[in-house]
Amino acid sequence: MAKRPQPTAPAEPAKQKSSPEKAPVETLIAENRKARHDYHVDETLEAGVMLKGTEVKSLRQGRVVLKDAYGLFMRNELYLMNADIQPYVHGNVHNHEAKRARKLLVHKREAERWEGKVQEKGYAIVPLKMYWKKGRAKVLLGLARGKKEYDRRDDIREREADRDVARAMRRGNR
Repeated sequence: MAKRPQPTAPAEPAKQKSSPEKAPVETLIAENRKARHDYHVDETLEAGVMLKGTEVKSLRQGRVVLKDAYGLFMRNELYLMNADIQPYVHGNVHNHEAKRARKLLVHKREAERWEGKVQEKGYAIVPLKMYWKKGRAKVLLGLARGKKEYDRRDDIREREADRDVARAMRRGNR
């Protein structure tokens, strides 16, 4: 009886080191396009959102509207108000309310600084977009001032001028 050779363990593949310059993948859930039209955004801040289980499932389906949402300070904490996350389709009696106040997770120092600006200078806190980052729901908030009608007209005029310049460059009319 001949001895069979013992199988050797396959060589382990070399572990690849993750490069620190790679940005984490962000998957867009919803965007508030109207915010940049109605407001001058001076600063932005990324905040985590405290959600219930059925809210997470609804977000995965993309069932959220940020159009009328805003940030509000209550008891020295920042909340996302009026964000419409539709109830989960396959939910039961434990489904969530669509427009409940959701606590935003930000650093205390940043929250205090933004709260001071909102009280003093008449800024508003507006959600610009909601996205997934490393499996967590995040909201990009903007510290914004409202635009006047003439500001909107100036923006339109500027956009049209840029478009005309780009069109002329494509044609070669320099």
